[in-house]
Amino acid sequence: MLQYVTLLALLLTFGLLLGAIVVLQHLAKSRPQGGPVGDQGFTLEGFSYAFMLLAAITAVGVCYVLVRDTPWGGHILEWLNIVVRLMHITFGIAWIGASFYFVFLENALNRTDNVRDELAGNLWAVHGGGFYYLEKYKLAPPQIPKNLHWFKYEAYFTWLSGFSLLFVVYYFNASSMLIDPRVLAISPLAGVGIGVGSFGVAWLLYDGLCRTALVRSRWFMVVGFALAVGFAFFYAQVFSARAAYIHFGAMLGTLMVANVFFIIIPSQKAMVKAATDGTPLDPALGKNSLARSLHNNYFTLPVLFVMVSNHFPSTFGHAYPWAILAAITLGTAGVKHWLNLREKHQSNAWVLPLSAAILLGVVFVTAPKVEPGTAAGRCTQQVSMVQVNAIVQKRCIQCHSAHPTDDVFKAPPNGVVYDTPEDIIRLKDKIMQRVVVTRTMPQNNKTQITQQERDLIGCWINQGALNK
Repeated sequence: MLQYVTLLALLLTFGLLLGAIVVLQHLAKSRPQGGPVGDQGFTLEGFSYAFMLLAAITAVGVCYVLVRDTPWGGHILEWLNIVVRLMHITFGIAWIGASFYFVFLENALNRTDNVRDELAGNLWAVHGGGFYYLEKYKLAPPQIPKNLHWFKYEAYFTWLSGFSLLFVVYYFNASSMLIDPRVLAISPLAGVGIGVGSFGVAWLLYDGLCRTALVRSRWFMVVGFALAVGFAFFYAQVFSARAAYIHFGAMLGTLMVANVFFIIIPSQKAMVKAATDGTPLDPALGKNSLARSLHNNYFTLPVLFVMVSNHFPSTFGHAYPWAILAAITLGTAGVKHWLNLREKHQSNAWVLPLSAAILLGVVFVTAPKVEPGTAAGRCTQQVSMVQVNAIVQKRCIQCHSAHPTDDVFKAPPNGVVYDTPEDIIRLKDKIMQRVVVTRTMPQNNKTQITQQERDLIGCWINQGALNK
């Protein structure tokens, strides 16, 4: 019965989407065309791509619901992870690359030497075997060119693919990946609602702050960073540490794309319209858009760290993961500030050393400590491979096997298997880091490994990890 219902839903979805595209085609034909490329927001091509993407996502989602309780469930989910992650990385590179490039242009403009009155600056550059000459107008050129490129879809599709990846990795398996009962025992639905809702709350707070007089003072950075730390702390009190990090990055990414969607692009469209109609331009539009673009630029390195953080349990596995996240955010944003100052040929001797000191401080704070009462201090007798293998087979083999039995992972994560004692010995360093030091494995302690068992594994490794 479920198969027939799913097939019917799939056909109905495609039918509705095709019908919507036909209606949009009729509306697009009846709408006058013209104007700069990129400002024709209501076109058949743009909406067709959007609805085709929506149809594909819907179809894949329905198919996953159909096969989720079969051996194909994990296989489909893994390939969803691969495809969506690749899309997210690709669009993210384009968006962050554009951010880096245009902030560099703004910082590196020649603003004084033989600059025409209508220009804010110019720049000569060489790349790829060719010379380039770029000019920035103070307001707008006398005539808006028809072939005007708009940088917006990189941001939109980065966020859409990232939001989809959040569902694929964390929300579809919320009980395993999102919720940690040791942190807060809530339902998966409540966890998803809190995660998604927090993004909207963050935008309202940040956008409200940007509209106050603080935005023109250094206190804006102080209050903004305090808000970021508050969200890092909040996520760490609700989700598993790994999920808390990802949600912090998703929150920053949401602020970035909302800046583009609600502030930057509308301001640019207003400027283009005023220039096209010959009406006076409001200089505040350009200044406000530039300010939000700079905010996005400072968010980039913290977001990039979060994107790779789930591979490094020494960060999210710390006793105070929110504090580590806050320190890394401050340090990486400081590095970006130093780069921006350097592009403007402004020297600031303390920014880079202080940022580096913060990041190095994180290295020392997260270093493992060997003290009485830890695994190394409790080794009162020789631990054998038989004891360790018994623990691994009871607590780890559900996922890390050539044939996993876990309800989520149908293939061993990262190809790590512990089927034989030789496998365990070969990966002892990884086991020490994930199981003993950071205690981030098993994932959310799904198999209920005890501290005594962690101590035994730590003793065995400290004693030489012998196969006897």
